[in-house]
Amino acid sequence: MSNSLKLSLAASAVLAMAAGAIAVPAASAAEGKTEKCYGIALKGKNDCAAGPGTSCAGTSTVNYQGNAWKHVKPGTCVKLGGTLSAHQGNAKPVAKKG
Repeated sequence: MSNSLKLSLAASAVLAMAAGAIAVPAASAAEGKTEKCYGIALKGKNDCAAGPGTSCAGTSTVNYQGNAWKHVKPGTCVKLGGTLSAHQGNAKPVAKKG
């Protein structure tokens, strides 16, 4: 085998592994194992939906942006201080006790 063929095969393998790793989070979200929690994402760390003028994941412009969400385990959003629907503002979330 030539070096260029070996390099092409190695690059293809790396890309295939990367594509598989990216598909796993989307699959678990689709299966309902997570819920959208608004207002808890740090700037640029949201999973999606960061409002007008943004494309999707990683596009929130401020910490705790009320219309940007993160995937969390069901039942944990409110405990983290987030909300299950988009809201105005970007106040720091206050975790709920109990």
